[in-house]
Amino acid sequence: MQTVQGFGGFFFRAEDPKGLAKWYQEHLGINPAPTNMEMPPWVTEPGVTVFAPFGADTDYFAADKAFMLNFRVADLDAMIAQLKSADIEVSHEMKMEGVGRFARIHDPEGNAIELWEPAS
Repeated sequence: MQTVQGFGGFFFRAEDPKGLAKWYQEHLGINPAPTNMEMPPWVTEPGVTVFAPFGADTDYFAADKAFMLNFRVADLDAMIAQLKSADIEVSHEMKMEGVGRFARIHDPEGNAIELWEPAS
């Protein structure tokens, strides 16, 4: 059986695609999608990727959103400090034994972003 090799991209609608791409680059280090051969794509570090459909009635993220992004980070404390210094609100800080630490932010269009520092 053939299987996919990894996550190749995440495509979603936005009110201000250029502005949102700039926000993700400035605050999370995600390069915008290349529009020419000179632009480098975002290359992720190897690691765990969780693919988890949730029930339609989940309260884990907003009911009016179909998805929540989850990004792995190496140092959650440093990332939180960086985001707070840019006046980005950080919430839902928690630890799950054996899984890691989490925090949540929202992009300018209200999409939830969970930051995850995996347990070592």
